[in-house]
Order: sequence, then C-alpha cells, then structure tokens
Amino acid sequence: MSSVTQLLKQAQDEIVAADNQASLDKVRVKYLGKKGSLTSYLKELGSLPSDKRAEAGKAINDAKNSLMSEIKLRQSELQADSIASKLLLDKLDVSLPGRGQKPGRVHPITRTLQRITDIFTSAGFETRIGPEIEDDYYNFTALNIPENHPARAMHDTFYLESGELLRTHTSPVQIRAMQNEGAPIRLIAPGRVYRCDSDLTHTPMFTQIEGLAVGADISFANLKAVLYEFVSNFFEREIELRFRPAYFPFTEPSAEVDIRAESGEWLEILGCGMVHPNVLRNVDIDSEKFRGYAFGMGVDRLAMLRYGVDDLRLFFENDLPFLAQFS
Repeated sequence: MSSVTQLLKQAQDEIVAADNQASLDKVRVKYLGKKGSLTSYLKELGSLPSDKRAEAGKAINDAKNSLMSEIKLRQSELQADSIASKLLLDKLDVSLPGRGQKPGRVHPITRTLQRITDIFTSAGFETRIGPEIEDDYYNFTALNIPENHPARAMHDTFYLESGELLRTHTSPVQIRAMQNEGAPIRLIAPGRVYRCDSDLTHTPMFTQIEGLAVGADISFANLKAVLYEFVSNFFEREIELRFRPAYFPFTEPSAEVDIRAESGEWLEILGCGMVHPNVLRNVDIDSEKFRGYAFGMGVDRLAMLRYGVDDLRLFFENDLPFLAQFS
C-alpha cells in the first residue's frame, strides 16, 4: 500500500512538471500503459494473500482513477496555455496603420461628372435621374424622333427581348420631369447610357449629362451664355466657342459646339438647341407660352479633353498606375 502511495505521489509530481502534450503523454504511458507501473501492480495482485487482494486492488484502482483525472485536467491546462500562446503571437495592434494600404482615389470619370454637376448646380439647375431601361416612347417618340430615324436601328440601340431598350441618352429623364413638373423647369440629367459603338473615343456604355431649361422668356442667347460660362469654369480658362448648325429631332434650331484648343484646332464637345415645339406638346406644355433650350455632352469626352487622354478605353482598363495620376 505504501508503494502505491509513493508511486501516486511520484506520478502526480511528474504530471505537474509536464510542460507539453508529448511529455504528459509519456507520463501516462509510464504509469497507465500496458507496461506501466500501476498496470504491473494490478498484474501482481494474484501473488498477494487472498485477504489482502481486495484492499490492494481498491488502492491501485483509486490511484489509477486519480491519475487519469489529473492527466485529463493537466491536458486541458496545456491546451489552454497553447491557445493563449498562439493568440499572443498573433495579436494585432489595431491602432497601428495597416501594412501596404494606399488611399483610394475617385475615378477620373466620376471626378469629371462631379465637377460638371457642381458647375450647373451653382447656376440654378436641379439634378434629376431616371431608369436606364426605357421604352420606345420615352427614348424616341416623345423626343420627336421619327420611326425611320437611324438611331432606332439595331446597330445603334441595345434592344431587350421584352421590347424595351437600354436608353441611348438621358433625354427620357427630361421628358418624365416635364410630364411630372410642367414648366418652368431647369434641370440636368446625368447618368449612364448605351450605344453599339466601340473605338478610341466611344464605348458601348458611357456617361452623359444633359441639361434643360423651359420658361416664358428663354432664348438661344441664354443657351449660349450658359454654355460659355460652363466651358470657361470647367477648363478654368477663357475658351473660344463655335456654334455650328446641326440637326437633332428634339431641338430646332440645333447646333454642335466646338472649342478652340490651345493648339488652335477646333474640338467638338457637345450638342444643343432650342426645344422643338413638338417635344413640348408631347408633355402637355404650351409651346406658344413657353420655350426652352437643351444640351447634352459626353462626360467621358470632356474627361479626355481635361486630362489630355487620347484613348477613352484607358479609363476602364483598371490600370492602377494610370488611374493613380488623377489625385
């Protein structure tokens, strides 16, 4: 009995001293394994006198159960210590700046759109938006675009199976606004538009912004003054404008506007004109009482001119060194 007690005390000391799972497992095998010390005592019970066997067997089993419990407890402690050590090694100081992080930048097309919007907003225009999926009426018919106009052709417009289409301009926003609000009205309509076109200066999806002003005393002179102020503010220098006669179904008279570049060449930047009386009648505005002007421009085109980019596709190729220039 005394030897079992001594053996138990020795095993307990070794359990406490075990500092990892491997050493603890060695202690378990040493005392409780097939050839372990306590297991050997159990095998020797048969050599004891019969009146001593029960007491000795109980003492050995109690010692065995005690060791198993203490080994299990020490195993839990070692596991907890291991987890704590790993957490300490992996600990992050969340107050430190992130590694390899670089601040994001606003995309040059978005920057350009914000600049245009700010200029017109400061001039009293309000912003309106509308759906990108339109029907034939709002995209074409209400804008006085004839049935046989090339813009309706499949090679220019993305038609859906439902018969609807991806809007080819933001002019439908103007139609909806005039229907809902009537006249007088002054608005800009920025947004994405879609056309079947792709080259150095065109993409199938691009950003456009259109403007509209309808009132009792609107004239072409007002339109010219607004555009001159816009262009001068946008490019931040005095700009020479040229209005060339053009044809748009929704305006009459119509004009395309060019600016003289610093190199001396003329560059087209937008289209404009006086709102056609048929468009006003289509939205139940008295064309005898009210007149208006409208203009539209490609934001991508203006971004190219402002930043000196000669290939529109560069804006959308996710070239980070290229985009990082626009800070």
